[in-house]
Amino acid sequence: MAVDRELPNSLPRPEGELEALERAWALPKGFRLITAVNNQAIGIIYIGVALLFFILAGILGLIIRTQLAVPGNNLVGQDFYNQLFTMHGTTMMFLFAVPVVEALGVLLLPQMLAARDLPFPRLSAFAMWAYVVGGLVFFSTILYDLAPKGGWFMYPPLTLSEFSPGNNADFWLLGIGFIEISAIAGAIEIIVGTLRTRPPGMTLARMPIFAWAMLIFAAMIMIAFPAVILATMMLEIERAFGWPFFSAGKGGDPLLWQHLFWFFGHPEVYIIFLPAAGLVSMIVPAMAQHRLVGYRLIVVALIATGFFSFGLWVHHMFTTGIPSLSLGFFSAASMAVAIPSGIQVFSWIATIAAGRKPFRITSASLFVLGFLFIFTVGGLTGVMVALVPVDFQVHDTYFVVAHFHYVLIGGMVFPLFATLYYWIPMISRNMLSERLGRWVFWLMFIGFNLAFFPMHIAGLLGMPRRVWTYPGDLGWNSYNMASTVGAYILAAGVALFVIDLFRRFRPTMSGGVENPWSAGTLEWLPSDAYATRSIPFVTSREPLWDQPSLAREVNEGRHFLPGAPTGGRETIVTSAVDALPQYVIRMPGPGWSPLIASLGMAGFFLLLTVKLVVPALISGVVFIVAVLVWAWSLDHDANVPAVDIGAGIRLPVYMAGPVSHSWWAMTVLILVASSLYLAYVFSYFYLWVVSPDVWPPEGSPALPHIFWPGIIGLLILGGTVLLLFARRILPAPGSTSRAFPFVVALAMACFLVALTGEIWGHWASGLRPADNAYATMVYMACFLNLQVITGCVFLAGFTIARYFTGKLDKERRVNFESTALLTYYAAAQFLLGLVIIHVFPRVAI
Repeated sequence: MAVDRELPNSLPRPEGELEALERAWALPKGFRLITAVNNQAIGIIYIGVALLFFILAGILGLIIRTQLAVPGNNLVGQDFYNQLFTMHGTTMMFLFAVPVVEALGVLLLPQMLAARDLPFPRLSAFAMWAYVVGGLVFFSTILYDLAPKGGWFMYPPLTLSEFSPGNNADFWLLGIGFIEISAIAGAIEIIVGTLRTRPPGMTLARMPIFAWAMLIFAAMIMIAFPAVILATMMLEIERAFGWPFFSAGKGGDPLLWQHLFWFFGHPEVYIIFLPAAGLVSMIVPAMAQHRLVGYRLIVVALIATGFFSFGLWVHHMFTTGIPSLSLGFFSAASMAVAIPSGIQVFSWIATIAAGRKPFRITSASLFVLGFLFIFTVGGLTGVMVALVPVDFQVHDTYFVVAHFHYVLIGGMVFPLFATLYYWIPMISRNMLSERLGRWVFWLMFIGFNLAFFPMHIAGLLGMPRRVWTYPGDLGWNSYNMASTVGAYILAAGVALFVIDLFRRFRPTMSGGVENPWSAGTLEWLPSDAYATRSIPFVTSREPLWDQPSLAREVNEGRHFLPGAPTGGRETIVTSAVDALPQYVIRMPGPGWSPLIASLGMAGFFLLLTVKLVVPALISGVVFIVAVLVWAWSLDHDANVPAVDIGAGIRLPVYMAGPVSHSWWAMTVLILVASSLYLAYVFSYFYLWVVSPDVWPPEGSPALPHIFWPGIIGLLILGGTVLLLFARRILPAPGSTSRAFPFVVALAMACFLVALTGEIWGHWASGLRPADNAYATMVYMACFLNLQVITGCVFLAGFTIARYFTGKLDKERRVNFESTALLTYYAAAQFLLGLVIIHVFPRVAI
């Protein structure tokens, strides 16, 4: 659909249109505010809780530094110290760094894209509340001597039940796995929102750099996080049931954990850094009053950084005895990733130098400049440890501790504080104090460098990581004391920021300080709880600079969708590349179901940790019921007539098929599931290479007869064909098809029978999951198939229920399409597994 470059609508708006918009987007009052799903409300709570975890983790870090201030200190015991450094690292990485970035995405992306909200506001609310509840319960374990103590990386065999009895490690495995699921839910929302809810005219080439960074961030989460989810599942299953994934005595290998964990862990550094870099790329042009130099190069650099980051995981495993050829490849990749980072740094410097006015020195810009210095130092030491001989010398010393704090705090925390000083005026009636902001910066900058630079020297002198005390005659004393003093100075800067935040921050949904930085991007348009009064037509990357009257026009309702034409909450869905208007999405309002679903999910995981199976199952039922209520309420009529969005353009308010945002969300979820399964495939072949002697040869009784997987495969193909047939017999609106629910149910029955037959075939052959690594991987494939097929059956039951209540037909078919997409993927995964499990041992062993 072509969009004219003229104003979409210059006519006066109908009377009562603004009131209808305000009524549709009104926030709940009082205690019911916790049911809000507006991105501003969710984003503020999300960021606030993430900052709370930052402070709590910082307090743990201060205790660690106090313990190490002098040799032979006995402030805390060794066991509690292990809990401290494990919880410090885990909280900073899992409960602060990634969630605060997602929170910024939830808050800022709709404003930057001039969307009324992201397309799945209840999913954002669910992700946020799941994180809040699960994170607080997990962190509280430090108070009850139940905190994990195997390091934030939880290496086996140290974390196997023989060496880590009790529930401490289980809290990490189940708690972190649960929080990762929350992060993936947020990533799905960000991907679909960035690609499909941009304003008309905002092509991919006109997107704000932060939107690009968040898109790549979410894509990296899709690929990286499933690996650590699989690893945590496998370690928890081994601890609970004795399946030997990581026990060398039965063909497992503890290094498999490292491969899976660091396939997630090293990209996570860039998962954190890329959005921070995107924020810096938004702040620098505003402070320089000049367009970002090298926009396209920065986009390419962001993509390249995300791509290279997945070739770096062995960077953390140089000393584990892997082959020299692998060392050379991963060493080169570790150094190559510095190139796209350098492109961004030089682009920022060029933008500052090219500004028509002197670069504006504010608290935000000070933190940007501090970030440039600290991150550059971290990058230089990163190139050092990428060299294998250097890494051999400094591995597991305080040199590495210094390096990754320079990268993570320099690359993420300083940009975060710049972000807070820059964007808080957008959501607050007051700006933060610039005078106190300078004190905050210098205390944090000086304290940080004093805390972590001496660690480089202590590490070169041989001080190992994760030691709770040390003798006084090794030359480390003065460096540790300096680091401790620096940590307290850094903490003083953070405390001063918190004081200023309490003094000055007054949240508002009706627009904060009006564009105090004279920025050119859309988040500074006049806004309210409904975001902008109308959705603008965009013609450039800096619309507020290039269209000086845009703010007034938008606020007068002279652009797209100025009211609430369906009487509820809506925003425009546009095409993924060219941002052409396609349809109007109707979104839900406040509700209890996301909060209740998050409580049920948190209860399920956390109660399982302490072996309270029955209460855990009850919590699981609560979660399922809440999700059903949540999904059932999204009942939109496909027959509602198209609505006028301005400029004579009428758009439908219901869409199915590949254009639908629901189709896109399910596709992204399938990509996540495929990443998880590919991590399993890697694990299967890795253990086969390590322990081929436990894999059964051709003719072994552990292998069911070859006709057996053939029958299973036919059942899977039969179920898939039945579902394809069900699509053809979907009834037209107003009519019925008695065969439709029967065919869908029969298709699901085929999948369930196939899965049952696959498990029974292995069990009947005498194979038991705890026998060896081969048996473990066979039953793990069945477990992963069970997960996906359970989702298919759940969706199929939901689809049939909607059919019987008259809510499903050829027009209103989104529920069926989601079921079909996931089922087709389940069939592909199952068939691939049959080849790996039944054919590979016969042809390769």
